[in-house]
Amino acid sequence: MFSPSRDQVRQFFHDAWSRYQAGTPLAGLERVALDIILAHPEYRAALEQFESHAGRDYTPDMGQSNPFLHMSLHLAIEEQLSIDQPPGIRAAFQRIAARLGDRHAASHAALECLGEMLWRAQRNDAPPDGAAYLECLKRSG
Repeated sequence: MFSPSRDQVRQFFHDAWSRYQAGTPLAGLERVALDIILAHPEYRAALEQFESHAGRDYTPDMGQSNPFLHMSLHLAIEEQLSIDQPPGIRAAFQRIAARLGDRHAASHAALECLGEMLWRAQRNDAPPDGAAYLECLKRSG
């Protein structure tokens, strides 16, 4: 399993945005990342002023979300949907999107469930609970 570092993830988003701005063709996950960046104009400053944001820590007391974490969670959800892993996520997501009438809003609902699952796994020093994740998605849909 590929497990990039914080710096590698941040660099990936920066590179995708830079390539897009330069008119360089994007491939694979870069295209998905670009869609996420375009849906979040509020995070572009972190990509365009990358040197001042690359090593920055984002703590809850700062009053702002971590743009790189947020975009990474979006990317994780898109990857999960593309392979329907955990099994059933695609159908659960489609129900949320139909109820909300907006795919991006559905992504944010899924993002909340993914974040909660990851937080619980970290807090309990346990593997992520896919069943709890799907249950959260079903409650959202």
